This record gives sequence, structure tokens and C-alpha cells, in this order.
Amino acid sequence: MGSIRLTSRAACLVIGGVLLALFAAAVPLSGLAHQNMNAGGGGVPVWVSAAFGAAGFVLAWRRPGNALGWIMLAGAFFGAVTEDASYYTVADYGLRHGDLPLGGVALLAQPGWAPAIVCFGLLLLLFPDGRLPAARWQWLVGVYVTVALVWITGAIVITASVLASHHVRVDSSGNLLQLNGNTSGYGWWNLVQNLFFPLLLACWLVSLAGQALSFRRSSGIRRQQLKWLLAGSAVALVGIALGILLRGLPWLSGAFGAIGFLAVPVSIGVAVLRYRLFDIDRIVSRTLAYAIVTGLLVGVYAGLVLLTTEVFGFHTPVAVAASTLAAAALFSPVRRRVQRLVDRRFNRARYDAEATVAAFADRLKDAVNVDAARDDLAQTVHEALEPAHLSVWVSPR
Repeated sequence: MGSIRLTSRAACLVIGGVLLALFAAAVPLSGLAHQNMNAGGGGVPVWVSAAFGAAGFVLAWRRPGNALGWIMLAGAFFGAVTEDASYYTVADYGLRHGDLPLGGVALLAQPGWAPAIVCFGLLLLLFPDGRLPAARWQWLVGVYVTVALVWITGAIVITASVLASHHVRVDSSGNLLQLNGNTSGYGWWNLVQNLFFPLLLACWLVSLAGQALSFRRSSGIRRQQLKWLLAGSAVALVGIALGILLRGLPWLSGAFGAIGFLAVPVSIGVAVLRYRLFDIDRIVSRTLAYAIVTGLLVGVYAGLVLLTTEVFGFHTPVAVAASTLAAAALFSPVRRRVQRLVDRRFNRARYDAEATVAAFADRLKDAVNVDAARDDLAQTVHEALEPAHLSVWVSPR
């Protein structure tokens, strides 16, 4: 019986099955811990790990030679393990005073979020083909992995010593209190804790900056792939930041947070699989255009309402209705103008194509020679759409 290669489709199926079991286990474990599964335990919510796991499974299945899919599967695995272990430690040490079996195993597995975020950082660095951009980036991988290994080793050592002393205390998320970086008697660990997160963040930023710099030197397919990564990272940063700022509105905060977390695996999956790869310019331009238009119209609407109610003193539904109609009437002309400006900057291909077609339409008004018009039409279509093959058929008179 042949062995299963780590990067084979059989291994992909096995890992996918393990992940499904871990995701499913979060449901009864969250009930055992009396916690909301959507809010997450000691790590990120299980649906975030599921998103990375799904994207990683598709990439590993379709592109088994690309390390990104396997890294995403590893990150999803550690994230799911952390979530399940967090629920179990809360149920065991927080609610039942250590009476459940295998509580020590769950406590040792709970810091699995650390290798999960290490996998996330490697995704940024190895994008899009699973290899380093250049040999000079090896030092960054060395620093990144070394820092992570020091933290993980320290967490295991401290957890084992706490288990041996039988003085286990966890917070409401299942995190061991002795690992919070402020515990007396663990001065070396407090130092590691204070260095771990800033160094990881620095490695993330350097990786992202390296991709941004390579974007300026790239072209063709790789340039479009980097556009997807940078766009997904920007959406993630904005979404997560808005989610944090809007904590007072749980449903809105959750929506922005979900968009932020899902943007990265989706953008990486599209970029690596090259599915609708060249739609990124259209997506970016449309998103920016509608965001700008929405902001402008909201400002106009608010200004008209304040003008009619506060300045002129019309405190009637008619004033609000008139402001709404005015904002609605401005939507189409404002959208066209804003879209044209955004396309000129962020979707240059579409802007140039529209300009080419408009110029041809002006020339066609004065055209009298059929052969010249036909050649001009063929040249215009070639410049605007760049087809692989082009032929023009003219109906006989």
C-alpha cells in the first residue's frame, strides 16, 4: 500500500476531513462552555478559520505544488484547534474546576493561535507562487519563524509547569492567566511577550511592503495578482478597524469585521487560481466610485435637511421628502462624473477604451469612404478590446 504524499490530493482530503471535524466540534463545545460561537473563544471565530480552510482546500486541490494552499490549511487547523481548546478549557477549568478529562491537553493546545498567525504572515511573504520573491528575503523568514518558535516553546513550558503545580487559572476566553505577560515570577516570559507581537507585526508590514514594491516592477498576470492581494489587504485593514471602532453597534461591527476577515482568503484564492483575474480594476473602480458617490449624496442630503429645518424652519415631512428627492435626482449625474474620474485613475484600460470608441464615433460622422471606415472600425476595436482575432463583414448592397 503506497504512502500518502503530503502534497497529494489524498492528503488534502484527509486534512479537509480533520478540519470539518474540528469545525463541527465547536458547536457542542461552545454549548458546554456556555459561550457564543460567533463571538469566538480564545482565538478568532470558527467561521474565520473555516473561510481560510475552504480557500486553502480549493488551492491545495487545484494547485498542489503551490505552498499557499497548504499554509492556509495549516493556519485553519491551528485556528480551529485553538477555538475548540478554548471552549474546553473554559468548560473544564472555568466552570467545573478541572473535573473534565483531557483538560491538560486542551490547555496545551489552546495557544495554537500563535502558529495560525505565523501562517498568515507567511501567506503575505510567499504570495503568489509559494516561493520567496528573492533570496534576500530569507532573513525575514528566519526572524519570523525564530520569534514564533521562542513564543510557542515558552508557552508550552509555562503551561506544563502550571499543570504540574495544579494552579491552573483561565480567563473567560480560555487563556491561561500565567501567559498574559504580566505574571510575577516569569520575567523572561514577560520580555518575550512584549517582543513577540511588535516583531510579528513588523514582519507582516515588511512582507506587505515588499509586495507593494514588487507591484511597481511587475506586469501582466503577476501585476493583477498583486492587485488582488493589496486590495484584499486594504479591505481587511479597513473592515477590521471599523469593526473595532463600532463596537457599540454589534451588528454593524460584526458585518465590517466579517468583510475584513473574509477579504484576504477570497482575494488570495482568486489571484492564485486566476479566476476572473482581470476584473480587479473594475471592482476597485466601482467600489471607490460608489463609496465616493454615497458619501457625497449623504452629505448633500444632510445639508439640505439641516438647511430646510434649522435655517428656514420648515419642520415638516415635506422638507425631508424634498431633500430625499434632490439627493436621488443627483445620483445618476454625480455617479457618471465620479466614475469617469475614478476610471481615469484606477481603471485606465476601460477609460482608454471608452475614449477610443468616443473618438471613433466623432470621426465616423464625417466618414464617406466605406473602406476607410471599415479599417478605422477594425483598428478601434483592436485598440479598445484587444481581441485575439478580428474580422469585419460588410453586407453587399
